[in-house]
Amino acid sequence: MAFKPVIKQIEASDQNEDTGLHQFIITLSDHSKCRLFFSKNPDWKIIGVNRLLNIPCPICRKDYYCNCMSNYAQEFEQQVLSRNLI
Repeated sequence: MAFKPVIKQIEASDQNEDTGLHQFIITLSDHSKCRLFFSKNPDWKIIGVNRLLNIPCPICRKDYYCNCMSNYAQEFEQQVLSRNLI
């Protein structure tokens, strides 16, 4: 079964206007959460993804840190920008 991340909710977490870095917490349709790191110089660009440890990873099922969500960074960026979530 292929993993298809769908952003259900997004909220601003932190921002640094001097460097143009912004952090957002997203909740996916499977209730997993991730932190997205965006840069705005002058356009929005994703620079990192970290999975938060609220549930095991929906891809590898590990209950500790993994880098699986980083493989979906471009998909997250496309969803956020096309749906004007930020």
